[in-house]
Amino acid sequence: MSDDAERRRAPPTEEGWYVLHDLRSVDWDAWRDAPDRERHTALDEGVDYLERHAALADVDGEDGGTAVFSVVGHKADFMVLHLRPTLAALDRAERAFERTVLGGFTEQADSYLSVTEVSGYMHDDLDEGLENVEDAGMRRYMRQRIHPDIPDMAHVCFYPMDKRRGPDHNWYDLPFDERADLMSAHGDIGRQYAGKVTQIISGSVGLDDHEWGVTLFADDPTQIKKLLYEMRFDPSSSRYAEFGTFYFGQRFSPTDLPALFAGEAVPSDGASEGADAGHAAVSGGTDESPAAHGDESAAPSHAHGGEGEGHPHAGGEDGDAAEASDDSDGDHPDTGGGGRPQTPDEAPHEEIEQEALRREMKSLGVEAGDHSGAGYGLVFYSNADAEALMEEVEGLRSNFDHYDTHVLTTVRADQGRSVAISLWANQRAADTASGFLGDLTDIERGVGGPLPGGENAADEDAADEADGEHGDADAEDGTAGTDDEATESLREELEDLDVYAGQPHGEDVYAVVLYSEADAEELAEEVYGMRERFDHYDTHVKTALYDARGAPGEGGDADEGTGDRTAVVSIWDTADAADTASGFLADLPGIVERAGEESGFGTMGMFYTVEPDYRDEFVDTFADVGGMLADMEGHFDTDLMVNREDENDMFIASQWRSREDAMAFFRSDAFRDTVEWGREVLADRPRHVFLA
Repeated sequence: MSDDAERRRAPPTEEGWYVLHDLRSVDWDAWRDAPDRERHTALDEGVDYLERHAALADVDGEDGGTAVFSVVGHKADFMVLHLRPTLAALDRAERAFERTVLGGFTEQADSYLSVTEVSGYMHDDLDEGLENVEDAGMRRYMRQRIHPDIPDMAHVCFYPMDKRRGPDHNWYDLPFDERADLMSAHGDIGRQYAGKVTQIISGSVGLDDHEWGVTLFADDPTQIKKLLYEMRFDPSSSRYAEFGTFYFGQRFSPTDLPALFAGEAVPSDGASEGADAGHAAVSGGTDESPAAHGDESAAPSHAHGGEGEGHPHAGGEDGDAAEASDDSDGDHPDTGGGGRPQTPDEAPHEEIEQEALRREMKSLGVEAGDHSGAGYGLVFYSNADAEALMEEVEGLRSNFDHYDTHVLTTVRADQGRSVAISLWANQRAADTASGFLGDLTDIERGVGGPLPGGENAADEDAADEADGEHGDADAEDGTAGTDDEATESLREELEDLDVYAGQPHGEDVYAVVLYSEADAEELAEEVYGMRERFDHYDTHVKTALYDARGAPGEGGDADEGTGDRTAVVSIWDTADAADTASGFLADLPGIVERAGEESGFGTMGMFYTVEPDYRDEFVDTFADVGGMLADMEGHFDTDLMVNREDENDMFIASQWRSREDAMAFFRSDAFRDTVEWGREVLADRPRHVFLA
């Protein structure tokens, strides 16, 4: 390719769903003059139209999305946003509204046609098509960008834009590399708003009057203003961007349409109340509507449409917009019911005792105590592929997030099976969710039970306090009493030994540890590529690979990995970020287990940074400890694992039969002597002991 051709190279694009922003103005004079019966019919047909299209009934529940927003200002009264897999389906959706009685009271104030896209500024491999992007995580992320869920956030801002082609500043005359650098810097600004502002970017060259459509979503409208204001000073905008008309509004449920036409607040406090009030305003009727969206015990609806996965990455793109936050997955619009009947006694899971459920969840790496408000837990085992199950669960989770009673829903891998775990504030909400989880692909078993938190425990806690049952006399090792008391006791004991336990004192971090039997070089290539995307996030602390150097006393060479596993360790500032990252790390090749999945009790990782001059001595000392460990009651296995990129960064993975057995080691004279010796040879104090 000649220099001039390279300079003018157009980035390849990959397209997804077609997008229509349909902006409507109401003929208020005609509306006021219409008979009550006609207005009632118009609203009924309008609500039915919006609900059917939100449920994707027009495309047999396949792909896409629909949401409706009130528009503030004179430019329009409301906006219907449609995403559909084909232009024909989009055309049908638009025409269908014109055929309703409500359509006759509106005029199309404006519209914008585009198609979701990703561009080659994001990844060089896109030249050969999305399916040929080698990085599986990036491939999933790009699919999510072109097959997005419509975020369930309170406010929307839509505007079209172009890249400037002026005599002084012409975007299309810039060399490709310069354009790519500008977009990367532009994306850096957007990434600062991850979790606050989410976007859908769509291309419209040849489809409409501008080159891109930008749709921003936020719960706080000022975050959109702050983002765009900051971006105005970025060269990609200040020199090269031109903008069309801006539209700003609030999302509301289809059942709130009557409230909108009645001049009432939308969204209403409860979807059903708003709908009833709206109907009463035109007909005096008292029809009952389905459970309100705001009802904490209402049943979540099945998610429809594309089940894109969030990805811990945000790259620059051709649009003056925030990059989507991938710790907070886009939610799918609430369709107002449907699916399984809302009868708690139909829940398909088997109820088990609290302690049994806690142990089962713990073996899957989920501590109920880490999730405030969790009062009831569900665990469903599936023989389906983990990636496929994650796509299904992502769709459900986006819908579950509508409910205040929802605490957590995630997927774990367990000895060749996939596991969906869902935590709720109370049993009633969990029983409803159980019906949907039980419908996941190839479910073989589901269990559930109460947890020591949330609404279920409120009465019990009050009774316990009255009876003086809290604070039972501690056993000699200080681990009796409540789980929180036991954990704190362990932390205090280990703190005295200069070792941190669980979520470390003074360190607000969370870790994911998985083990892989894949070729180490192949694994490293994927992990380091994933780490580059993780680094876009302020919540990312560290992701590294640790090679096993053999069990102590087995004569393994400290400089050559002798173990059959490689540990993948990823550390984050928040539990949600770590949980999101774990979904993608679980897709790495050869993953055999996650820390905590093995039988028994795992200390699951003591991290040591060793002074370089003492490295060999540290390794030798670790080997010497092997003889003592082998003779200790309850010891299963211990590996010394070394960071592939920093030989002085080490990670000890130790497996024990029980907490008591592990604590016996921590209290031993040998361990105490090792700690005292460690003060001299360690560059920093030991950190991140994960008691599982």
